[in-house]
Parts: sequence; C-alpha cells; structure tokens
Amino acid sequence: MAERRALADRVAAETRGRWAEAVAALYLQLKGYRIRGRRIRRPPIEIDLLASRGDTLVVVEVKYRSTLDEAVRALRPEALRRLEQLAGQLAVEFGWSQWPRPVAANVRIDLIALAPWAWPRHIEGIRS
Repeated sequence: MAERRALADRVAAETRGRWAEAVAALYLQLKGYRIRGRRIRRPPIEIDLLASRGDTLVVVEVKYRSTLDEAVRALRPEALRRLEQLAGQLAVEFGWSQWPRPVAANVRIDLIALAPWAWPRHIEGIRS
C-alpha cells in the first residue's frame, strides 16, 4: 500500500512539474522569449527550459511550490552551480558561441517561481 501511495505521489509531482513548465514557457513567450528546448537532460542535471530573447540564451529553472517565496528558496546553491557549468556547454552546443559577443555575456540563468493563485515571478540572472 505504501509503495502504491509513493508511486501516486511521484506521478502527481511529475504532472505538476510538466504543468508548471508549460505555464512558464507560455509566460516567457508572452514576454517575447523564444523557447528553444524543454527538459534538456545532461546528467546529473535537467534544464527545464532553454529560451532566447535577442542575443541572449537563457537557461530557465522552474520551481512550483505552495508560495512564491518557497519556490524561490527551492533552488539549491549546488543545483545552481551545476546549471552555471552546463550553461556554457549549451551555448556552444546551440551555436551561441558564434555570436559577436563573448559567450559569458550572452548566457543567463533565470528562475520562474510559480505558486497557486499567484502571478509567476521571473528572476533574471540568478547567481549562486
């Protein structure tokens, strides 16, 4: 019985995560971003969304919690460091290193925090 409940909880969390990523993608598109990828896996980490606007490639982490503040706090420093390392690799992979400016100036990590009955909170350029 406990195994069945654990499986149901995992399925519910996966469903919420996919919904949150879809909402975040729509929100970014409304702000003028182009979605370039979703759920990009590079073990040991997964990029929720990869977007661009102008000459900036944006790695987007999406967090859904019961409050926006909890969602913002849910991004752990070690996960952020891994995202920062992966951002440069993705810039090369997606051809962003060919742009006129240095890669570091063209790649950013953002957080979209989501909570029930709240407008999304978009935090641009988060750092560890």
